[in-house]
Amino acid sequence: MAHPLEFGLDTFGDVTERPAGVDGAGELVSHAQSIRDLVEQAVLADQVGLDFIGVGEHHRVDFAVSAPEVVLAAIAARTERIRMGSAVTVLSSDDPVRVYERFATVDALSNGRAEVILGRGSFTESFPLFGLDLQDYEVLFEEKIQLFAELLKDEPVTWQGTKRGALSDQWVYPRPESGTLKTWVGVGGSPQSVIRAAHYGLPLFLAIIGGQPAQFAPYADLYRRALGEFGKESQPIAMHSPGFVLETDDEAKEALFPYQEAQTNQLGRERGWPPYSRAQYESSAGPDGALYVGAPETVAAKIAKNMALLGASRFDMRYSMGRLPHAQMMRSIELYGTKVVPLVREMLA
Repeated sequence: MAHPLEFGLDTFGDVTERPAGVDGAGELVSHAQSIRDLVEQAVLADQVGLDFIGVGEHHRVDFAVSAPEVVLAAIAARTERIRMGSAVTVLSSDDPVRVYERFATVDALSNGRAEVILGRGSFTESFPLFGLDLQDYEVLFEEKIQLFAELLKDEPVTWQGTKRGALSDQWVYPRPESGTLKTWVGVGGSPQSVIRAAHYGLPLFLAIIGGQPAQFAPYADLYRRALGEFGKESQPIAMHSPGFVLETDDEAKEALFPYQEAQTNQLGRERGWPPYSRAQYESSAGPDGALYVGAPETVAAKIAKNMALLGASRFDMRYSMGRLPHAQMMRSIELYGTKVVPLVREMLA
């Protein structure tokens, strides 16, 4: 079964800086302004014909969005056709019933355009914030995705686990008009997570933020085999990677590098990584890396190659990168929608 080609954007809601040439250039804008700018970015994405906008969930100072569904509701009111969802919902530290209710509400406001991407996230700040024990990391996700899968059936739920109160013949409202919410499982490279997505018959979203996309081809193959072994229908595979588009390769690479370097080094100080080098950047931006930066033709060729390699029917570009200013993201979004996506569609036709 062939799945239609789709192209979207993801943002983690990074707090950005004021651009050169304005008062306070280089200073951070407020969390509130970053959120308002994000809504404008989604409106532009809708205008240039993109299929999806995903908004991340974080609970730390360098990201503005801790309640994606509220931002998505604002986007729903300002857009006409683009679908919208999380990138990702950290299900381990949330309640599946509340997640379902909030996204069903966004689905209603958007006339059926809401999607959920369930995952563990790459940060753990939400666990102590919500009074959860990191020692329960595995069991929390396993039980909560099991419950969420039951909620997706759009029927009364009876369920029991160890980390949450049981449900007995319980309806959850509002009920989506289409009968269910489109739900993906976001995976960063764990075979167990790939198999879990197949077990529940949910579409697979591969987060390819480093290394080489070719390294993820075995996970795509494993997922397709596992779907068959579990007797599930064919499901789409999507891929998410960082990217930035300007008119030429040199312009794009030079504009992005300081922001990529600063964000990577900030995370590196927290996690014990060595300093990020220009050589690493060039390798990641090269033909076999996971960073899609350059002119529209360069980015399109790389997207087409890797979608074909993985058998993916959807590509989402993470267009925000640390303090990268709003105006530069807007230009990248415009070129991605008007130049890159049509080229990829031609290449994969």
